[in-house]
Amino acid sequence: MTKCRLCGSTALASIVDLGATPPCERFLTREQLDEPENTYPLHLRLCTDCWLAQIPPLITPEETFTEYAYFSSYSTSWVEHARRFVAGAAERLGLSDASFVVEVASNDGYLLRHVVERGIRCLGIEPSANVGQAAKDAGVPTLTAFLTPETAAAVRDEHGPADLVVANNVYAHIPDVIGFTQGLRALVADDGWVSIEVQHLLTLIEGTQYDTIYHEHFQYYTVASAMRALASGGLALVDVESLPTHGGSIRLWARPVEAAGEPGRRVTDLLAREKAAGLHELSGYAEFAARVARVRRDLLAFLVRAAEEGRTVVGYGAPGKGNTLLNHCGIRPDLLSYTVDRNPYKHGRFTPGTRIPVLPPERIEQDRPDYVLVLPWNLRAEITEQLAHVRDWGGRLVFPIPRLEVVS
Repeated sequence: MTKCRLCGSTALASIVDLGATPPCERFLTREQLDEPENTYPLHLRLCTDCWLAQIPPLITPEETFTEYAYFSSYSTSWVEHARRFVAGAAERLGLSDASFVVEVASNDGYLLRHVVERGIRCLGIEPSANVGQAAKDAGVPTLTAFLTPETAAAVRDEHGPADLVVANNVYAHIPDVIGFTQGLRALVADDGWVSIEVQHLLTLIEGTQYDTIYHEHFQYYTVASAMRALASGGLALVDVESLPTHGGSIRLWARPVEAAGEPGRRVTDLLAREKAAGLHELSGYAEFAARVARVRRDLLAFLVRAAEEGRTVVGYGAPGKGNTLLNHCGIRPDLLSYTVDRNPYKHGRFTPGTRIPVLPPERIEQDRPDYVLVLPWNLRAEITEQLAHVRDWGGRLVFPIPRLEVVS
């Protein structure tokens, strides 16, 4: 990687090098186990001019999202998070049946279903045909496409400008951050709103959440770097909310520059927190790689010790972040015999790189393992409830991030 994708600077500093891994959502069929598997460098760097953290764009969005293994609706807490957002946005912006809402990367309709229920006209723009079809089946109008300025112009010509454009957990997934932001601006009305949810680099660094670094995520934002990214497309940040989702996210409320006005108090407060943490300079990132190495050593030591003691360890969940962790730690079926997932798409497949079988959740109760390694640790409350029965046979849950924790 030779230059920053946002400002073009060549002043890029290494933050952490996780080696080379396969794409995190490219689960393997049994037939593919005897075939070669491509891996790509996973090296996070920081632009010391605009402070955007980023990885090289080695995999195109078309390779990842044409058919996708992630369906948002399998997380009940995430669907509830979307419902609360829609209710809050409708009240905040005065949305009615005369309004128009567009969601970019709308997945299986997990969010827009709540817009439909309110009788508000809406459209999802989703590049993955398989998950987009699930949205259509659920009654959510969906266009199968990637967002570009041209796509946005065509949508605006056909449907009119949007009062609200939602882009949740996609702003990190696009290598052309400037073109994508221009697309958001083309979709939204001149007096409309754009709401973006994205993981906060502050919590990623503070919580050693390095497993959220994977090839689908091309960049990682502070509020400061997000403001620069938004400005590249003619949008200005007005407000920001801190959210607990994905280990710590920010919800950016932006408007066209002409309608924005001055940013609110929450923006200046979060900018001050980032600055105090050293994230507007290189010093705030200095110890991150060492903490990542410690997570790896602690998890491997636990798994090796469990194996030597004859304890059984299985996984819960098969998220993209889990595959970064498994590959970086070099965990194979000898240390983690299988993992389970609620998504039937992944059943009978194998995790990329590490080739760990993915089975239905019922297998845990059948086998009664000693330990269950929770890979989607960010859904801790939801999964702890789902796995409450594990304590019936004395099993324990293991959370690897931000530090190894074994709980009853």
